[in-house]
This record gives sequence, C-alpha cells and structure tokens, in this order.
Amino acid sequence: MAHPTTSMSEQELVLCGQGRELVRDVLERIGDKWSVVVICQLGHSTKRFNELRRLSEPITQRMLSATLRGMERDGLVTRTLHDTKPLRVDYALTPRGISLLAVARHLARWAVDNAAGIQQSRESFDAS
Repeated sequence: MAHPTTSMSEQELVLCGQGRELVRDVLERIGDKWSVVVICQLGHSTKRFNELRRLSEPITQRMLSATLRGMERDGLVTRTLHDTKPLRVDYALTPRGISLLAVARHLARWAVDNAAGIQQSRESFDAS
C-alpha cells in the first residue's frame, strides 16, 4: 500500500528530532491503556471516582488511581476533594485535557471501526 508523501514543517522536524524524547513521553501518557478511556469518560463533565471506575470497566481501582494521578501530574485532570462524610472526590478535565478530548474520541472511534479488521489480520498473520 502506497503512503502519501507529505512534507514536514520545520516545527514538525524539530519535534520528531530534538524533541522526540518529550514527544515520546507525552504520547506514552496519552497513549497508555486507560488514559484515552478516562479522557473520553470525563468528557465535559465532572465525575466521582467510583462513577468513573464503573464507566471505565474493567479497570481496577488501583489502575484508575494511577492513571488519574499521572494525568493530574501532567495537568490533564483536576482532583477536587470535598470535606463531606463520606469524603467525595471529583475529577474533571482541565483546559489541556479538554483540548485532547476530540483527539481521544477520534482515536477511540478509529479503534472501534478497525477492531474487527485488526483481529482478522492478527489471525491471518498468526496462522501463517
């Protein structure tokens, strides 16, 4: 299959060259197994931890905590602790997280649209 030829801008060349470690680090965060799911689930609304966990099944509590912690560290998510009984913790996307929402949704849609074909390709490859 032929690939279209595109010319890269000077900025893209820098990002793919000198800045590639930063690019790789950022892509590692947003491309991990659960970050796209969490970004899509948060959308434009605040969610409690347990609600987010139910919506993101089969994620474990520990993995969701780690994912949210990393996303908070990167400025993608805010964590708000409410001093109530029982304690309530809400999560929401920051403006930076919201800027990723469309990309995350497109990536999730692409995965859904191509899952069956990818599975067939894997089965054909593994059978040969």
